[in-house]
Amino acid sequence: MVVGICRVALHLPDGHSLKAKRRVLSGLKARLCGAFNVSVAELDDQELWQRAVLGLACIANDARHVNRVLDQSCNMIRATPALEVLDVRLELL
Repeated sequence: MVVGICRVALHLPDGHSLKAKRRVLSGLKARLCGAFNVSVAELDDQELWQRAVLGLACIANDARHVNRVLDQSCNMIRATPALEVLDVRLELL
C-alpha cells in the first residue's frame, strides 16, 4: 500500500474577501475530487484572503499510480487562472 500526500501553497491575487476565496477553493476541491478521486482539505491560512494551503491525499497499490495522480492534480491546480502556485511538496509513504 502506498500513500501519497501533497501540500500546495497558493496565492489568490484577486481574493478580496474570504467569501471569494472560499468560492474559488470549493470549486477547485470539487473538481479535484471528481476528476482524480483524491481527498482535499484546506490546511492553513484559513483567515487570509489571498493565501491558502491545500493538502491532497491518494492511496493505491502502485507508487507510480499515486505519483501520476498527484502530479495531474497539481497540473490542474496550476491551470486554474485565479490561482498562483507558490510551493508544492509531494511525499510518498
